[in-house]
This record gives sequence, C-alpha cells and structure tokens, in this order.
Amino acid sequence: MAKIKGANAVLDVMYKWGIDHLYGFPGGSFDSTMNAIYEMQDKVKFIEVRHEEAASLAASAEYKLTGKLGVCMGSAGPGAIHLMNGLYDAKYDKTPMVALVANVPTPRQDINFFQAFDEMPWFRDVAVWVHQAKTKEALPVLMDTAIRQAYAKKGPAVLVIPKDFGWQEIEDNYRVSASNHVADNYAAPTAESIEAATKLIKEAKNPVVYFGLGASGAADELKEFSDKFKMPMMSSYLGKGIVEDSFKPYLGTIGRIGAKAPNEVQGHTDLVVWVGNNSPFSVLWFPKNAKVIQIDVDPEKQGKRHSVDVSILADAKKSLRALIDAGEAREESPLYKAALADREEWDAWTASFADDHLKDEGRVRQEPIWDVINKEAADNAVFAIDVGNVNMDHVRLLNMNGKQRWTTSGLHATMGYGAPAAVAAATAYPDREVWHLAGDGGFAMMGQELLTLARYNMHVLTVVFTNETLGYIEAEQRDESNQPLSGVIIPDNDWAKVAEGMNMKAFTVHDKAEFEAAVEEWKKMDGPAFIDVKYTKHMAYSTELNTLDDPEFVKYYHAEALHPFSYFAEKFGLEIDAASGASGHSEDKADALQVQATTSASTPETAPDTTSGASH
Repeated sequence: MAKIKGANAVLDVMYKWGIDHLYGFPGGSFDSTMNAIYEMQDKVKFIEVRHEEAASLAASAEYKLTGKLGVCMGSAGPGAIHLMNGLYDAKYDKTPMVALVANVPTPRQDINFFQAFDEMPWFRDVAVWVHQAKTKEALPVLMDTAIRQAYAKKGPAVLVIPKDFGWQEIEDNYRVSASNHVADNYAAPTAESIEAATKLIKEAKNPVVYFGLGASGAADELKEFSDKFKMPMMSSYLGKGIVEDSFKPYLGTIGRIGAKAPNEVQGHTDLVVWVGNNSPFSVLWFPKNAKVIQIDVDPEKQGKRHSVDVSILADAKKSLRALIDAGEAREESPLYKAALADREEWDAWTASFADDHLKDEGRVRQEPIWDVINKEAADNAVFAIDVGNVNMDHVRLLNMNGKQRWTTSGLHATMGYGAPAAVAAATAYPDREVWHLAGDGGFAMMGQELLTLARYNMHVLTVVFTNETLGYIEAEQRDESNQPLSGVIIPDNDWAKVAEGMNMKAFTVHDKAEFEAAVEEWKKMDGPAFIDVKYTKHMAYSTELNTLDDPEFVKYYHAEALHPFSYFAEKFGLEIDAASGASGHSEDKADALQVQATTSASTPETAPDTTSGASH
C-alpha cells in the first residue's frame, strides 16, 4: 500500500475538504509541515503572513466572508501563543476554523525542552475541540475530526502535531468525511408559534424589527415583512449589509456607533420582532414592558437578552415567510412614520457635509471621504473593517447594496483585525476589490501585513484614517466617564512612508479631491495601494449623549439642522412618556417646553454594538 508522511496526510485531508490554502508563519517545530506544503504546492497555497496573530485572524475572517472554514498554523511555543487572539475572535463570533499547532518531537516533550510547554490547557478555553495526536496514524483522522467539529460547533478547533509525527510515514488509506458535510437545514416554525406571533403583531401599536447575523440569507423576507406590517427595522452592527442601506425602513444599528434614528426609536416600541440577534448590549435597549417575538435556531438564546412572549425556535427565513403569509397587513403606525422621518432628516444632515469639509486644523471631515468610497467602491467590493471609530463611520456612512461583503471583529472587537481580514478577503476573492479601512490605532497594531499584501500583489486598498488619537477610547473617556484624556494620543506618523518602505504605492491626502484622485490611481493598478487620510480630530456625532436641547452640544456637532425625537413624535401623533429633548432651533421654541427625556429613555449609554448576531 502507498505511504504518505503524516504532515502530508493532514494537508491532504484539508485539500479533500475543498480547502486549498492556509495562513501561517514557519517555525522549526513545523519543519515537517513546511516540507509538506512544499511537496504539495500544486494543491495547497501557503499564505505566509508576518505574525501568527494575522494568520488566525485571517482564518476567522475567511469564514465570515465566505461561509467556508479557514485554516491557520503556528509553531510550538511563541507561535502557538500568537494564535490566541484570532482564536478568541472566532470563538466569540461563532466562526468555524482550524488551527494547526506544532509541538516539539515526542521524545522532547515534558522535559522542559526549548519552546516546549503544555499546549493543551492553553487551548481548552478557546477551542470547541482540541487534541494532540498520540500516534502518527491518528493525524488524518484527527484533522478530519477537527474540521467536522469546527463546522458542527461553530468555533475554532485546534490540532496539535508533534514534529516527529509529521515526518513519519503512514499508510495512505484514510477516507475523509467531506462528502457527508451538508449545509445547515434548520427547522420550520410550528403553527402554534406563528399563530401566537401574528396575534401580537395585530395587537401592537408601534412594533419594530430587530435583527442580527442570524438573519443572513433572509433579506427579501425582512423587507417584505417590514413593508407588509409597517415595521421600522434596526440591527446589531454585524447585521449591517443584510438589508441594503437604501431600504428606508432600515434605520441602521442601535448602540453608540449607530445613527440617531434607531437609538431614539428603540425606546418607544411596544413590540420587538427579534430575529437571529444575540447582541449582549441589547439588555440595555427597548422598554422593559415591550413584548418580544424571538426567532432563533438556538434554544439557549431564547430569552437571553429580554423577556420573550413568543419563542419561535426555527429558521429566520422560514419563520418570516410564515408570518408574512399568516398575518394581516398593517397601516403605518405613528412610530413607523416618525422613524422614517427621523432617518430622512439624519441622511440629509449627513449628506450636507459631503462637500463641506469644515476644516479641522487642515483635516477633512468623515463625510467627504466616505462619499468617495460610496461612489468608487465596486458593486461587489469587499470591506475589511478594523475596530474603533472606523466602525462608527462604517455603519453610519457606508451605503452597502446587498452584493458587497464586509467583516470585522465582533464580540471580541480586537484592534488590528482589518489587515489580516484584507489578506483573507483578497485570497478568497482575488477578482474583487478589497478595501481595508482602519484607524491609525488599529493599523499600528498589525500594519506589518502590508508586506503580505505587497508580496502577493493583492488588489487591496488600505485606507488609514489618521486622527492622532485612539478616537473610540477618547470618546468613552469624554462621554462616559468624564475623565481627563489619558493614554489615547498617537504620534503624527507619516504612514505613507511606512507603506512605501513595504513596497507599496502610497498617498497622503488632506481633502476629498486628493482622496478621490488616489482611489482612481489605485483602480488602474493590479496590486495594493495605501492612502493616509489626515482625518478630522473632531469626534463623530454622539448618539450616546444626543442632547439637542443643549446649545453647546448642537454647536459642537454642527447639528443645527437636526430635531430631537420629540419633534417627530408630536408631528405624527406618537404618544410617549418622555420626549428626547428640545431642539436648538429658534423656530422650535415650542419643543423646548416639552418634557426632556433622560438618556436612558431613548438613547441609553451603552458600549459599542460590535457584537456578533450569530445565533445559528
């Protein structure tokens, strides 16, 4: 019978599962696997990143973008430890992936050998499955099992490979189980749950929809549901993009990073149709007495974030379709009208800055730059979003069309995610535009991966928004804890020179025209480019505070054109216990006499909703 080296058998199993590449960094303890990669280079591509953390983050990002499991590797000792951040990202965002981790040869284990440590306990908390091969013959069996476990349990699986086993030959007779892997096929809702839910929908005065990543694939049903029952829709951050941003009843994301309308509207509903959403911050939103219809395939999620009146343990797409077919069409509620008007005003206010830079020490506002991104990004572009203020700008200002894809670090929310995610995006989608969007804080953490983009000539545009501060943390210190700024300042670096030193075409821009010219230059290229945007130091509008009754707040955010929610409530006859504050407009003096709401009534002070809605 034919023989095969143990490491080659591991890669062969991976390849037969349809996985033709992996991310990693070489190490002495992984010599056997590096040799296997060389011998199988006609089948398996090795994406050599500059740090193992980038490898694990890229593998996590790959599934988020494609629905296909990613694989990374790290050598014994420091290489294994460097994988941890990406593994925790995958754990918290329920992302299947496999990490191959080297160990020293079996005779050198347990004797305090160079780079040797007990790896198994390290990975038990983060991994859905972790095993070290005890025999060379077990390697292909364990690799096959790791992939199945990762898919089945929606998280990272870890296979530890002793170096000597990778070199040793075994019989080449293992049959992988890939052909038995089928797509998820979740249950349909029960007739009883649909009947109970339609009754609540019929009785509600001001219902809304709140969806997360578990609603992926149900965009058409979400829109039809919203249209038939006249419900405004809100989402978790990772729910962005499921429904195109141009769909007017979709208000956007609730939470600190979200726009004004969803944060105001959520506080005045009496019924929430909660679809595939597990945002931990949602315990702070919606009236406590609001009724909830929760649709989720995971029974552990039912009632986890809010008391639930009707639990539908079923697939989101099937459940929404059943509710659409069973329910009676509704007229527009006062909340629905107020919500759409609130959003329309916000959109107009945002658009008013598209060509008005309001120069801040010679730096450009957010809106002109994102206006260019909206106009220039391809219809099927892929966006790799880092963590920080860029999340806020992305969720508020990027108008996604339903064909584009994006990824970020959700519940783990790790800075530095953007560059490895861009590597994964360009690997998975070599024929599509990839936009890597990051603040200077996040980029500084993993910026070495520009070397990877340049080495493989990936068509990625890296845009770094340089405001010389950890902006998200600065805003927390200002708005939440009201403390003196501490530890947030970033030096004024010439990031374009850094990029040029990493073999990349680079630009420094200060205004919209310069940014647009740089983007057009990249579009003519077949490889990567880099743009350092000298970004405003002015913080984006604080929906966490949202005190339009305060003249100083209005002045600071140039918010003279915005009305408080009380204005829309009165206009459309919405009965509420407290309005969200008086307008700063001189023509709206009557609004100033209305009762002002506390922040918790309509815009709770919350942490960022960069969480996974993944409940499936």
